[in-house]
Amino acid sequence: MAKLRVAVIGCGAIAIRRHIPEYAANSNVELVAFADPVPGRAQGVADQYGGVAYTDFETLLREVKPDAVSVCTPNGLHAPVSIAASRAGAHVLVEKPMAGSAGEGEAMIAAAKAAGKFLMVGHNQRLMPPHVKAKEILASGKLGRVLTFRTAFGHPGPESWSVDGKESWFFRKQDAIMGAMGDLGVHKSDLIRWLLDDEVVDIAAFVGTLDKKDTDVDDNASCILRMKSGAVGTLVASWTYYKGGDNSTILWCENGVLKIDTDPNDQVIVELRNDTQERYRVGAMATNEKQTTSGVIDAFVTSIVTNTPPSISGEEGLRSLKVILAAFESQANGLVVRV
Repeated sequence: MAKLRVAVIGCGAIAIRRHIPEYAANSNVELVAFADPVPGRAQGVADQYGGVAYTDFETLLREVKPDAVSVCTPNGLHAPVSIAASRAGAHVLVEKPMAGSAGEGEAMIAAAKAAGKFLMVGHNQRLMPPHVKAKEILASGKLGRVLTFRTAFGHPGPESWSVDGKESWFFRKQDAIMGAMGDLGVHKSDLIRWLLDDEVVDIAAFVGTLDKKDTDVDDNASCILRMKSGAVGTLVASWTYYKGGDNSTILWCENGVLKIDTDPNDQVIVELRNDTQERYRVGAMATNEKQTTSGVIDAFVTSIVTNTPPSISGEEGLRSLKVILAAFESQANGLVVRV
């Protein structure tokens, strides 16, 4: 079978550390082109992996006509680049948050559908081994219904992660649209929806900038979520966990508690009401400091090769995005918002 011809648009940190090396490691893929507006950035990657370098994505799409595209641009460009790629006949994997508004997300879904191509959103939290194991345990029924939960994602901020450091687009609202909520919070809205197989119906949120200087995007969010099932929980996203990041989730259920990433050795712990305990060592979460294979690239490639729609679809990405957008609305109006 001919290899999938893949192009990566946007050659910053997420492309360099995850998308590009994971495509390079996939035997079904040939990396054919890269685009980045910063002169030399795409060329540097092309020199390492092969393929052609461009400074603008439209020329790339027109000249290369790739089979599939990863959109790794600043958030504000996710929608226009994804829509252009779909119209050019490519399957699209877009980083999260998929868009800056629900309307943009819907337009992206429509463009992919009209082209007869897949649209997948890079919500890698679903694929991390501790979360896969936790989902399996919940599905077994041993814990009963989830009653309350706490899910959090925090680290020191993108200045230590982005290729541009403190000058990163992450801190410019025009490019980023949103801050910690778009970077981390949307991961958790997606995770809790998927883990509980449930939808968020109401949200009350405090979203703001507590400590980052010279930026107009949020660096912290604390939210209360009510699910369709009636379960109630909290979601926290932070760029100011300067010492000790957090990517943990705890679910309090009828028959016990399920703890994810609360222990340095055992990533999943079940404590039942009859005092029995189960501990699982299934592999660590990916962190900014220590990358592990995200699983997203392989899942995207498998979808295309087998012609199977991706489970982390545009529709799924949009549902998770709407939770985050509702949090901003809650902050703006001081109200509980129906999602």
